[in-house]
Amino acid sequence: MFVVAARAAGARMQFMDGTLEVAGGGIGPAIARLPRWMQFHAITLGHVIIGVDEARLAACRAHERVHVRQYERWGVLFFPLYLGSSLLQLALRRDPYWDNHFERQARSLSAAPPHH
Repeated sequence: MFVVAARAAGARMQFMDGTLEVAGGGIGPAIARLPRWMQFHAITLGHVIIGVDEARLAACRAHERVHVRQYERWGVLFFPLYLGSSLLQLALRRDPYWDNHFERQARSLSAAPPHH
């Protein structure tokens, strides 16, 4: 449903390498209204990659593709595992994003660092 709403708000959609990429339109302004800790430049939900705009999506593409492969490996378990890793990092007084196992793996396997 988010993709349909984003498209209605002017977002660009394209299929690339087995994923649906959605960027631009009203996504950036909508993300800017979220609490700071929830904001992102790009996010992967299964085989859908959402970017606030095309430039940031391009900059994060390799990183987000690692998340697609993680999702392919773990299936729907990816989402609770990702959250669990973030909660563990919080409990250990570490950063829930930067120290998250899946984010560390995505940074190490992608050519460019993420733009969170």
